[in-house]
Amino acid sequence: MANRFTRLLRHLFAGPAAGMYPEAGLQRIAEAVAEGEARHRGEICFAVEPALPVWQVLRGVQARERAHDVYGQLRVWDTQANNGVLVYLLLADHRIEIVADRGLAGLVSEEQWRGACILMEERLRAGEPVEAVVRGIASISDLLALHFPRAPGDTDENELPDPPHLL
Repeated sequence: MANRFTRLLRHLFAGPAAGMYPEAGLQRIAEAVAEGEARHRGEICFAVEPALPVWQVLRGVQARERAHDVYGQLRVWDTQANNGVLVYLLLADHRIEIVADRGLAGLVSEEQWRGACILMEERLRAGEPVEAVVRGIASISDLLALHFPRAPGDTDENELPDPPHLL
C-alpha cells in the first residue's frame, strides 16, 4: 500500500519534462536521431513523459504498458521494414523502456536493449538527461546499423519525425 501511495505522489508532483529537456537539448536529441538514421534504415523515436494521469496510476498502469500505448499512438510500428524503435522515458517512475518493432525480433537480444538502457541510466544518475538520450540513441543506432545498414545510394525516407515527443 505504501508503494502505491508513494508512486501516486511521485506522479502527482512530477515536474514538467521541459525542465530536464529544454529546447536546445531537444534539438540535440533530434540531431542524434538524424545522425544515427544516416547510418541505418531503421527509425528511432524518443518520447518522454513526466507522469501518468492519476487514473492510470490508480489502475496500476506500469511504464512498459504505457510505452506500448505510446508506441502505437506515435505509429512507430508503421515503418516499411518494421524496424521502428521507441525509446520511452517515464520520469516519475525513473523508467526507460525500449519497444522495438517485429522486424527486430530475433535480431537484437534483450541484453542488447538493456545495454542501451544502462548507458542512459548512468548519464541520468549523473544529472545529464540530454546526454543520456543521445548516448542511448547512439547505442540503438549501432544495433540498427548492424542489422539494417544503409547501403551506398540508399535514399533516406524519414518515416518518423526526428524531434522528441514531450508527452
